[in-house]
Amino acid sequence: MKSVAETNKPKTEPIIKNNPTTSIKGVFRSYRWRICALLFLATSINYLDRSVLSILAPTLQEEIGWTEIEYSYIVSAFQLAYGISVVGMGQLIDRFGVKWFFPLAVGLWSLAGIGHAFARSVSGFALARFSLGVGEASNFPAAIKTVAEWFPEKERAIAAGVFNAGSSVGAILAPLMVPWLALNYGWKSAFIVTGMLGFIWIILWRLVYREPAKHPRITKEELDYIESGQEVTSTDKISWFAVLRKRETIVVCLVRFLSDPTWWFLLFWLPKYLYQEFGITLENIGAPMITIYLIADLGSVGGGWLSSRFISMGRSINFSRKAALLICAVCVVPVILVSQISSFYVAIALISLAAAAHMGWIANVYTVISDLFPQRAIGSVTGLSTMSAVLGGLVYSSVIGYVLEATGSYLLIFVMSGFMYVTAWMVLMIGIPEIKKLKVEKGKLA
Repeated sequence: MKSVAETNKPKTEPIIKNNPTTSIKGVFRSYRWRICALLFLATSINYLDRSVLSILAPTLQEEIGWTEIEYSYIVSAFQLAYGISVVGMGQLIDRFGVKWFFPLAVGLWSLAGIGHAFARSVSGFALARFSLGVGEASNFPAAIKTVAEWFPEKERAIAAGVFNAGSSVGAILAPLMVPWLALNYGWKSAFIVTGMLGFIWIILWRLVYREPAKHPRITKEELDYIESGQEVTSTDKISWFAVLRKRETIVVCLVRFLSDPTWWFLLFWLPKYLYQEFGITLENIGAPMITIYLIADLGSVGGGWLSSRFISMGRSINFSRKAALLICAVCVVPVILVSQISSFYVAIALISLAAAAHMGWIANVYTVISDLFPQRAIGSVTGLSTMSAVLGGLVYSSVIGYVLEATGSYLLIFVMSGFMYVTAWMVLMIGIPEIKKLKVEKGKLA
């Protein structure tokens, strides 16, 4: 049986030659990139909402009086909820699709974000964080599934890099918006205003989103181009157990368990580290945080571009993804020096490099999932891998809390963070010798 790409070959060649992404003007005309822009915006709001607490942590620690260990419990509440919920979210997204379910989940996390303003104790903040984690668990399974539906294989890494850059944008917006709101209108306003942004996104999504084949505003040329790089969709249902038992699923989960904790550390503990080591307070946290996450954005897009560039040069999917991942992994290693450096600017530079490398890394890991698994399983696998990432972050957050309480030093934490990605890359190389699409046979993956 011929593949879709083979069937459409006479149409595909001129379409690819005139690919709308080859110019800035073409990007704006291509509807798939407008969908990607919505995913970028959702991811930005997602990370903005989860970053508010870390920016306000020094202020709230003085007002409420929590200890380092209690703060780690609050952080862990979010991670625990995220890890528990993300598997179910992935399955629900695979079952009901992103059109309706994604905006419902965004509404849930927006309400939870606003709920922080009404917390008065450690347990109150932990409950708000737990609720936020449940809702935010939908974002990446939904985004990866949407990219798989709207983009051919050769563009998925760059599309994942673009929408994933929203996580850094959200982290940039946090130090811009949160201190100003907190200093002028009180810390509660920061949670309320940022929480309201999700409802604006829901309106935009409902106005813009349709499936590619059903969208009235997509051109036939673009639809043919998207479908030229798509798999032949199987009508067989794929059970959750069929996904879970595959070696590729386990390897991807282990890769994220090892690597993602470094990002969780930067996201939730970095403002506290800068305050402790360099005296950076709420009034002047903006510049270093913006610098770090702006460079991280470049890493996200650059990492996705690098992988896609290798493919356009004629290299295989297997080589392109793994080479890009190795480059990103090596670029994280210098972060081990941060706690031993007295220069604020050098420390920020090394942290920025690690953040950029992580973003490029995760853009390619997400794309590996769409390379390996059929569309009907992408949400579930993304959910499972994200659960593993969160569990890794949960363990790491607890370790960080106890290390800081016992030693007051970040040395061990930065050393562990620096080597996690190289270790994860070795696991990928051994566990998945070749990245290729799994087939569906009678509801099972072969």
